[in-house]
Amino acid sequence: MRTFIIIWFGQLVSTIGSYMTEFALILWAWEITGSATALALVGFFSQLPRIPITLVAGLIVDRFNRKRLMMLGDAVAALSSFAIGLLYLTEGLHIWHLYGAAALNGGFGQIQSLAYQTSISALVPPAHLTRANSMNSAVHYGAAIFGPALTGVFYPLIGLLGIVGIDLVSFGVAIATLLTRSIPQPPPPGETALETRLSKLTFGFREVWKQPSLRSLLLITTVFWFFHDLGGAIYDPMILARTDGSAQVLASTASAAGLGGVTGAVLLSAWGGPRRRIHGMLLGFMGAGLSKTVFGLGRSPLIWLPAQFCSSLNFPLLGSSETAIWMTQIAPVTQGRVFAANSLVVQVVSAIATLIAGPLADYILEPAMQPDGLLAAIAGPMLGTTPGAGMALLYVFTAIMLLLVGIIGYAVPELRTVEDVTVHARTP
Repeated sequence: MRTFIIIWFGQLVSTIGSYMTEFALILWAWEITGSATALALVGFFSQLPRIPITLVAGLIVDRFNRKRLMMLGDAVAALSSFAIGLLYLTEGLHIWHLYGAAALNGGFGQIQSLAYQTSISALVPPAHLTRANSMNSAVHYGAAIFGPALTGVFYPLIGLLGIVGIDLVSFGVAIATLLTRSIPQPPPPGETALETRLSKLTFGFREVWKQPSLRSLLLITTVFWFFHDLGGAIYDPMILARTDGSAQVLASTASAAGLGGVTGAVLLSAWGGPRRRIHGMLLGFMGAGLSKTVFGLGRSPLIWLPAQFCSSLNFPLLGSSETAIWMTQIAPVTQGRVFAANSLVVQVVSAIATLIAGPLADYILEPAMQPDGLLAAIAGPMLGTTPGAGMALLYVFTAIMLLLVGIIGYAVPELRTVEDVTVHARTP
């Protein structure tokens, strides 16, 4: 566990720096565009290159040194932040530059995150997998606490260039922790003369699809993340529109999310997770959906902050439980390709969700929720008719769907029995 903790700490520091830059750029982009579509497109261009890269990411991670792949991902992200800072310094930064940076980081980040994820089972004993994955949740949520808060403090003093400088230092910490540690590398998978390149690329899909329990697990998580990302794409512009562009409120909701996630990760680390991990995943789906419904119906920080805390409290549980199930069902030597196949499916539906969320909010739901709009009389009493009400309507709809996904999951027999038998994928 010692090596894992050291690498985990480096990733935590790096992610805090990245969140600081991301938060500062969100505020900058909203100031110059005021558009939900513009902000959602940043997420779309981050997802877009992940789709083709994921086709080969599993092969890359299973065959090449995972430690070096992680370092490469951090280095590319650092160069991207440096380029953004340089463009801002020369007054040449435009919104499309954020799309390009998001695409670059998304592509290399997909390989880096897959290399990191598949290294966990080599660094952590099986009995501690849920605990280790909950610590990984703390990376995201810890950064969500400190990133916006630190940006709020330092941005007025050092500006965007200073924030980018902090980000670059944080990448240096992450790379340094990797340089000092050794990550076990599984032997490359064997090949047969009849194995074709197509069979290599489709190996992960075939291994998941031929097992009904794993197929059901992939399908229900894909549906969950589609609705999650559909609502998440308009999260920031919804809050900014409802608060007249308040950076303080946006930062406070982000910090509440981080605090809830860290609390959930700490509790899960101390507890170790439920014996039946499928319960942790499905109950987490339901808890997140219920909390997000309350969040979407709210119109002030008095509702948003506790609702966001409760929502994020569920994600370490659902995420760690799902990941632990996959790790116990898939042999380490093939985890790269199987995890990449799963990621590809989720990335495709996530890209679709982020692409349609902005236009749906800007051009359909926002006009429909104006005082004389088509939906104002129906949803107006609950959500109001001020700017952001249309985005809130979409957010509430997606939250209710998350709740229903968790409920429906309990009605699927293959999901309820997914952990009854440990079935490792074959070695090709």
